[in-house]
Amino acid sequence: MSLVLSAAALRFAWPGADRPCIDIERFEVDAGEAVFLHGPSGCGKSTLLSLLAGVLIADAGQVRLLGHDWAALSGAARDRARVAHVGYIFQQFNLLPYLSVLDNVLLPCRFSGRRMAQASQDGSAQAQARELLARMGLDSSLRQRQAMQLSVGQQQRVAAARALIGHPEVVIADEPTSALDEDRREAFLDVLLAACAAHRSALVFVSHDQRIAARFSRHVLLPEINRAASGVAA
Repeated sequence: MSLVLSAAALRFAWPGADRPCIDIERFEVDAGEAVFLHGPSGCGKSTLLSLLAGVLIADAGQVRLLGHDWAALSGAARDRARVAHVGYIFQQFNLLPYLSVLDNVLLPCRFSGRRMAQASQDGSAQAQARELLARMGLDSSLRQRQAMQLSVGQQQRVAAARALIGHPEVVIADEPTSALDEDRREAFLDVLLAACAAHRSALVFVSHDQRIAARFSRHVLLPEINRAASGVAA
C-alpha cells in the first residue's frame, strides 16, 4: 500500500482552552482506502479533518500529505497543496453563493493546474464537471443556477462534485450525507466511493450515521485513538 496521509504525535488545542482537543499518537491512510471516522459530538472529528487537510496546524507532532509536512509550508504553499491534492466536502459546503453550480464545481481547476490537467484527461474540465453533477442526480437545468438558489441537499451534492473533480489523491468529507434522504444518500455514496476507488483517492469520511459504516473498508472510532476525547460520552 502507498501511504498518502499520516499523523504522528499529533496535539492541538484551541486558543484559550485549558486542554487539547486532539491527542493522537498515530493515524495513517493509504491510497485508495475508504475510512469511516465516527464518534460522539465533541470528540474532535471536524478538528481532526481540518488538521489532516492543513486548514489548521498542529501545536505539536506532524501531519504529512504525500510525505510533506503541512507545518513546513507557508500559508500560501499550504493553500496550493490543498487545492492540488485534497478534495474537501465541508460540513457547511462553502460554496460561493453567487457563482453558478457549474462554476462552483470548476473552482479547484481554476486554482490548480494539476486538477485542471487531471479533469481534462478525457475531454474538458467542463465535461467532467457536467458528468459529476449528473452522477450526483442534479438535473442539467441547475448548472447555471446560482448556488444560493439550491436546496441544502442539492448544495451538498454540488460540494461533493467539486471535491471529486480532477481526481485529488485525498478526499475529506465532513458529514456529507446529513441533508440527504435514504435513496439519495445511497446514490451519493455509490458515486463517491466509486470515484475514489477508480482513481485510488483515499477517502476520510466523517458521519454519525452508523447505517452506512459497512460500505467502508476501515472504521475508526475517534475516542479510541484520540486520548483527549477519552472522557467524551458516547
